[in-house]
Amino acid sequence: RRTCGVARTPHIAKPPRLMRVSSAITTPLIDWYGEHARDLPWRHPEFGAWGILVSEFMLQQTQVSRVIPLLEAWLERWPTPADLAADAPAEAVRMWANLGYPRRALWLHRAAGQIAERHGNVVPDDVDALLALTGIGDYTARAVATFAYGSRHPVVDTNTRRVLARAVDGRSQPGAPAKRDLDAMLSILPMDASAAAIVNAATMELGATVCTARAQKCDACPIRHVCAWRAAGYPDTGDERRKQARYEGSDRQARGAAMRQLRAAGAEGIPIDFMLGDWPDRGQRDRALTSLIDDGLVEISEDVAHLPRGND
Repeated sequence: RRTCGVARTPHIAKPPRLMRVSSAITTPLIDWYGEHARDLPWRHPEFGAWGILVSEFMLQQTQVSRVIPLLEAWLERWPTPADLAADAPAEAVRMWANLGYPRRALWLHRAAGQIAERHGNVVPDDVDALLALTGIGDYTARAVATFAYGSRHPVVDTNTRRVLARAVDGRSQPGAPAKRDLDAMLSILPMDASAAAIVNAATMELGATVCTARAQKCDACPIRHVCAWRAAGYPDTGDERRKQARYEGSDRQARGAAMRQLRAAGAEGIPIDFMLGDWPDRGQRDRALTSLIDDGLVEISEDVAHLPRGND
């Protein structure tokens, strides 16, 4: 990734604990990341801002191993935002395959059109301009600005929040996401933009591979010597995370089955009466179809269901 640019975030005062932690955390994190970071395609310098943006959409609530092959196929088919925008949204949803949360495919399709029209087919480097695109929130905007363009911003995902909760606050799990997470990450970032980008990536990597929600590998952690949670004797080691509802038998399962049926049907679509025709719970089947229509993932024309066909 390019790491050009200068720090544009004003200096903020750090409380004493963060001053001690930030001075001791960044060097071992950077050294550890240089040796242990996974070789992921979006970390290659030549990958480009469009590829990074697509990867960030795909990685939301989805495992890396599932994303990589579909990301490569996506970028081969649509190497620029304009290429994607010129195709039907149904093709984006179909290409999304089994990544889950297919609304992301629609949002990415809309964002691609906005990039082509507003920004000359170049992913913008400004956080506010990125936030104005469909489907892009604080995390994705800051990730693209930081990792594609080398700007200095705090980039905070679930893994980052867990590392900060343990190393800085001495808690086993983070609380609900809040602006204070950005402030906490900003407080430990080096002023140099290039080093700050590495610390952002290294903190996420540490949370994903070492400081995990369960079965954390504290002996392999490069910042164990400053970890407040370890120093306190690992309090509250129970899993405090909110459990996700069971998938089997859920409305989500019905939605997924409907999407698979529509992707397989192609442009002809499926008569609405045959959609999930053998689904055992008719009420659940109707709820699933209604929610897909409300989300813009299914269109009904003359009693035939289709993936969305028209451009925005």
